[in-house]
Amino acid sequence: MAVATDFQVLRSMVQQTIYDFDPNGTSATDIGWVSMRDSESIMIAFFRTIGTSALTFAILGNTVADGSGTDVTVKTVTVSSEPDAVGDYIFAEVTAAELAQAGIATGVELIGVSASLAFGTGTDEGVVVYTRLGKQRGLNLSTNSIA
Repeated sequence: MAVATDFQVLRSMVQQTIYDFDPNGTSATDIGWVSMRDSESIMIAFFRTIGTSALTFAILGNTVADGSGTDVTVKTVTVSSEPDAVGDYIFAEVTAAELAQAGIATGVELIGVSASLAFGTGTDEGVVVYTRLGKQRGLNLSTNSIA
């Protein structure tokens, strides 16, 4: 028998967004801008689905939540071994304090955050997952998206 109640324990604490990353090129691509105003931290995961080329992975901050302002590199992700096989994945995390410090160091207030990724080969693909921890807890921070 299925449980009739919909407990939203994790969805009340974190907001998750999933992006398909298929850039068809090798230029750095901002994955998706999100506001950090109501978040304590963000963890970004990259999961390789096609290809074996090198990956460049950075977390950017911006003066505007939608990324239309000034970009600042908050963190460059380096790992001991490239995620260069299908099924490989890596994580990076930035706290609101780190974002604020990067803004202070460059003389701006950073509000938006995005992963910025580039492949060494234009045919590679992956999936990017953002998980933000909210400052305030509420229902349904993570919602379904069905096209």
